[in-house]
Amino acid sequence: MPEVEFRFYEELNDFLPERRRKGSFVHRFDGTPSVKDVIESLGVPHAEVDLVLVDGQSVGFDRRLSGGERIAVYPVFERLDISGLTRLRPEPLRESRFIADVHLGRLARYLRLLGFDTSYRNDLDDEEIATRARSERRIVLTRDRGLLKRKTVTRGHWVRATNAGEQLHEVVRAFDLAKSVDPFTRCLVCNGRLQFVAKREVAELLPEETREHFDTFLRCVDCARLFWPGAHYSRLSALVESVKERAPDAYP
Repeated sequence: MPEVEFRFYEELNDFLPERRRKGSFVHRFDGTPSVKDVIESLGVPHAEVDLVLVDGQSVGFDRRLSGGERIAVYPVFERLDISGLTRLRPEPLRESRFIADVHLGRLARYLRLLGFDTSYRNDLDDEEIATRARSERRIVLTRDRGLLKRKTVTRGHWVRATNAGEQLHEVVRAFDLAKSVDPFTRCLVCNGRLQFVAKREVAELLPEETREHFDTFLRCVDCARLFWPGAHYSRLSALVESVKERAPDAYP
């Protein structure tokens, strides 16, 4: 059987068994499969890959393997310039927009808190998520590796952490978002934009205690929900500050 030598870099190792991580290994195969097919057969979703070098030359996913090649596989290069090489997905989305799967509802709210356009519904199946991601040019965030292997998904991230706060830091680091944080500008419920609204315009809609103690209000342009710095404001502000404090040094 023909064989090739593989080496996966950085977080792509998370998809590999322990014995194959952070070092070269030999893989045997039948026929003349494409690079993409072999990479995914090893457990690494193509949506997490941004660059493949075969014998030192950058190639596309459709490159066929015959045996004897040395293959290096690199993750998403949001923080590095690899222009001039064969980038395997569309150009970087500098205005990062996300769609989160059913398991990541709290992460979606946290990303919205930071000002990032994040689509989320708890009734979407994998096919609907993949379709919307493609049509709306969104990055898929998921705990399901299988979703990232769908052909229609070109950009995605398998979320490793299980705690929502750590998930937020993970995504911020993965996509170099720390410098783009714009907190309290999106509705946590529907993802719409928030705008300041004069107290006199909404006074009749407010509970008496709120009307008495607060003067600053935001209203969602889509669902018309009202927000003010109430009981949860301190906790949410602390989360925002924790992201800012970890930038840029903690996100090398």
